Amino acid sequence: MSTLNDQPVRELLEQPNHAVVSTFNRDGSVHNTVVWISAEDGTVAVNSSRGRKWPTNLERDPRITVLVYEQGNPYNYVEIRGTATGTGEGADEHINLLTKKYMGQDEYPFRQPGEERVKFVIRPEHVRHQRQG
Repeated sequence: MSTLNDQPVRELLEQPNHAVVSTFNRDGSVHNTVVWISAEDGTVAVNSSRGRKWPTNLERDPRITVLVYEQGNPYNYVEIRGTATGTGEGADEHINLLTKKYMGQDEYPFRQPGEERVKFVIRPEHVRHQRQG
């Protein structure tokens, strides 16, 4: 089993590679969506707006799987399974950090009036790295 500290995993997380988060719908089916991701202090973090489907799922059931894949080679990826804890504290700063990483801009340009950001910190329980090509 890999860890978030393994160099190839760190490289995947530090680069502007997209992630797919999988959460559980109320009926038990899986909901997947593409997100931006950051690594910090032995965890990973994602960000969204309250009221969207996957954050609502996480608030009900904190189990999550995250798959981060290299933009130029999707066969180089890391799968992270764990539990997520959401907070509004630092969420605005976090989305701006992600915007800098993924768009090269200082401030998130897609904010909607009245939008409340939420940052989910994911504590990994299982980390698996795979590289082909």
